[in-house]
Amino acid sequence: MLVKDEIESALRAAFTVERLKVEDVSEAHRGHAGHREGGQTHFDVGITAPEFAGLSRVAKHRAVHTALGAELIGRIHALSLDIAP
Repeated sequence: MLVKDEIESALRAAFTVERLKVEDVSEAHRGHAGHREGGQTHFDVGITAPEFAGLSRVAKHRAVHTALGAELIGRIHALSLDIAP
């Protein structure tokens, strides 16, 4: 399974997703730290879910990281998050 698909699956399982966009932007980071051939290292994620209402930016990011889990997070070099309630 692609890392992108694992991210989508984990977030849909953890939150009541109203909007979700996961984009593998690894190719844009070719030559930078953490880039591997085949990509799957750098991701942009946009998510909207009611569970984020009232949370601080840090709390939202922690919730996403918890939902993804340590093993998946450990395989991602860079994760850009756009989170809205």
